[in-house]
Amino acid sequence: MNKIYSQILVDRILLLCRQRGISIYQLSLMSGVSHSTLDNFVNRKTFNPRIRTLHKIAIAFGMTLAEFLDFPELNSHSFDDEREDED
Repeated sequence: MNKIYSQILVDRILLLCRQRGISIYQLSLMSGVSHSTLDNFVNRKTFNPRIRTLHKIAIAFGMTLAEFLDFPELNSHSFDDEREDED
């Protein structure tokens, strides 16, 4: 996963946390994803969360994975300009 795509997902998580008034720590408790895993992703120390992790996060937000991933910034992201070695 490239850094731009990863940042789009981080922004989505942070926005949903702000909208719901919860912290990353609270999200970790709600989702069952370790705080260190979420913290590393949000603070851009890792860039490639597993689909299982994203699924747990979506459920914590009361969403399906499809709903979690269905938003304008992600839908309009183009992979055409990316180099294959960035994945």
